[in-house]
Amino acid sequence: MLAPVDSVDVFVLVENYVDMLLGPKPPVAFRVEPTYEALTGEPLHAEHGSSFLVTVTRDGTRSSILYDAGLGRDTATHNLDVLGTPVGDLRAIVLSHGHTDHHGGLEGMVRRIGRRSLPLVLHPDAWKDREIRFPTGAAVHLPPPTRNDLEREGVELLEEVEPTFLLDGAIMVSGQVERHTDFEPGMPNQFARTADGGWEPDPMVWDDQCVVVNVRDRGLVIVSGCSHAGIVNILDHVRTVSGIEHVHGLVGGLHLTGPVMQPAIAPTVAAIGALRPDVIVPGHCTGFAATAALASSLPDSFVMTSIGTRLHFGL
Repeated sequence: MLAPVDSVDVFVLVENYVDMLLGPKPPVAFRVEPTYEALTGEPLHAEHGSSFLVTVTRDGTRSSILYDAGLGRDTATHNLDVLGTPVGDLRAIVLSHGHTDHHGGLEGMVRRIGRRSLPLVLHPDAWKDREIRFPTGAAVHLPPPTRNDLEREGVELLEEVEPTFLLDGAIMVSGQVERHTDFEPGMPNQFARTADGGWEPDPMVWDDQCVVVNVRDRGLVIVSGCSHAGIVNILDHVRTVSGIEHVHGLVGGLHLTGPVMQPAIAPTVAAIGALRPDVIVPGHCTGFAATAALASSLPDSFVMTSIGTRLHFGL
């Protein structure tokens, strides 16, 4: 069901971190293109957010989707302008989950694209109004995307729980991921608003979903926004649904930062190491401790990310 492609390019539009001096690191069948061209112009904007432009090439034809849109309304579009990257061939948008740092730039991006009836794939739970509560008593409100605003811009909303296939089967959206590990807790400090205006625990973040590409003769390339489902659960789910065992590349947020997630770092790193991915590019909410552990455990596979990094997998 997941058609093989000749290559996939993952362009990091929004990240927590920017380092325009990052040099290339070329593992086998993989290429990193640094962002030196941005040094002489307008600075790139970093924020606590995530957005990727994913482009597949098959039989000489290139097609793209946008996976998440960052936190700020204009952050992703600003970085596109600085890096001189057009989005005219965009075929769809995928939302990893309903947290603001992944959908905040949707309206600005949709207006930039200027196309009516552009599909937006998301899980129904992405519409939940949420907040994160911390042990200090502080709380951060995470409002969902605004359905009316998106529909007014002409977006075609596709609410899906099961896996979705885009670009004639070249990209799979994972759909809802089942949970089976005992060390990936979701978000125990998350709450969702109830119908009567109160709040209830909402730790599972069922709307969390990733995008997957099958690179011919290489294996799966998986791009994850936050991995609230647990990256080990995600890897098991994706390999089962696709029927493809080998993970060629793993890119994105692994949500292993903060005291709640600290106990999950060691078993997660061990489980990823056991799969022996060719390339791993952790970012966004992975956190320094987990990133350092992955770099130490998988030195030949590890690649540091930055806004503007272009990751090429395949021929």
